[in-house]
Amino acid sequence: MKLKPVALGIAIGAVWGGSLFVTTWISYYTGYGRLFLQTLGESIYPGYSITPAGSFAGLAYGFADGLISGFLIGWIYNKISN
Repeated sequence: MKLKPVALGIAIGAVWGGSLFVTTWISYYTGYGRLFLQTLGESIYPGYSITPAGSFAGLAYGFADGLISGFLIGWIYNKISN
């Protein structure tokens, strides 16, 4: 079975970007997950912060990160499975 690397990348990017976006808003209002977001998001993605504007930066960074990672996973899987 072959994977479609671009489709896998878009799917993983949408999930990871959306997760960062939603988690940032939840953390902004409730404080839930603040340590996780500070440790992960603010140290890896420049310009990201736990603010409404930062949620959009997290969405963009998360989508790009997931797109590239998902594409590489699908591409490597197809190379190995042949």
